Amino acid sequence: MKSLLIILAVVGLCYGQNAGTNTPEVHLDMPIQNCESGSCQSQSTKVVMDSNWRWAHETTGYTNCYDGNEWSPEFCPDADTCTANCAIDGVDQATWSGTYGVTASGGSLSLKFVTQGTYSTNVGSRVYLMESDSAYRIFYLKNKEFSVDIDTSQLPCGLNGALYFVEMEKDGGMSSYPTNKAGAAYGTGYCDAQCPHDVKFIAGKANSDGWKPSENDPNAGEGKYGACCFEMDIWEANSQAQSFTSHPCNVNGYHPCEGTECGDNGADRYSGVCDKDGCDFASYRNGVHDFYGPGLTVNSNSVITVITQFITADGSDNGDLSEIRRIYIQNGQTIQNAAVNFPGVTAYDSITEPYCNEIKSFFGDVDDHEAKGGLRNMGQSLGRGHVLVMSLWDDHYANMLWLDSSYPTDGDLNAPGTLRGPCPITSGVPSEVESQYASATVKFSNIKIGPIQSY
Repeated sequence: MKSLLIILAVVGLCYGQNAGTNTPEVHLDMPIQNCESGSCQSQSTKVVMDSNWRWAHETTGYTNCYDGNEWSPEFCPDADTCTANCAIDGVDQATWSGTYGVTASGGSLSLKFVTQGTYSTNVGSRVYLMESDSAYRIFYLKNKEFSVDIDTSQLPCGLNGALYFVEMEKDGGMSSYPTNKAGAAYGTGYCDAQCPHDVKFIAGKANSDGWKPSENDPNAGEGKYGACCFEMDIWEANSQAQSFTSHPCNVNGYHPCEGTECGDNGADRYSGVCDKDGCDFASYRNGVHDFYGPGLTVNSNSVITVITQFITADGSDNGDLSEIRRIYIQNGQTIQNAAVNFPGVTAYDSITEPYCNEIKSFFGDVDDHEAKGGLRNMGQSLGRGHVLVMSLWDDHYANMLWLDSSYPTDGDLNAPGTLRGPCPITSGVPSEVESQYASATVKFSNIKIGPIQSY
């Protein structure tokens, strides 16, 4: 019997590149509403499972190429040999729900946190929206409004039900990197502003050289290379806290990195090609502790319509991005975003260049957002087109405390920006949330894109 290899979900996982044939590939239907012409029409889009969650095996058999958190020395003695020897296989209808805990119905997608399958225990998932069975759906967001219904009521501290855009290649990298034979059809080509090293294949080649198994995650590790690109976080949240964030870079498109340009944590963090911190708008961190959460103004106990507007300076699709504005709708009520609530700080209620500059200065944060070109550069990336990502994950690096607790954990609780959510600093330990909250689920539905103020 074949043994499925499922990797624990962490930020920035992905892999490829040969396409296996042992399991037929099935993409789940998830239609969206395209309202860009002024009237809404249903678009027959689908979702594909990220390649990292797939079974990876030798191309001529069933033996795993990656086992535990290490590459097989037999099939992967070096990157070139590994790339030639290994394939990722399909995800059929039964595997979507039975192995990964992912279901779709109409325009709704549900991601379950932990699923006990026949051969494995799966943790988290990440999927991409497709326009066809071989290509990702590309979104051009400048001068547009993006809307989605989200249910985070079943997500406790330590989890992140995320929906975001990244500047991935439409075909998953097949045309740019000929050794990638799987492409978007198998969920390849992931990148983000963290320039993740745990991407198993980068630029069509195995990232096995210099691979270091993780010390606290039995199924993950890091390779020599990273995969960088612009990232626009629409929604990073659980039931306790939420944020949306712009992450510009000083390189265009999908960019493999090595060494300093990856901006690894530590001395190189702000020397890399992407702004890892980003310019975030998080109500709790901005001093409003009664806005989002169970029973609050934006009530995380119920479904929330999350609207994000990408406003340009001249009101055209080609203009410079000048503002990212957030609006909520819940139970028929329109709720404007909460404004910054600190004495002496301008009461901004959206992401603008002045907001990013002032709030980062107030928090004492490095303004890498401006250094990487700010909103104007972010807008240029959005003009080139982004892929929609939906995921559910826990955090083996910082226990998600950066999202929902006090961070850094040894920071002054009275210092502006330290408080990011109400969760205790002891929360979010992956082994604990995986055992205690296996059934945690996030749901995304009713996705729409259209003109500004079309909600």
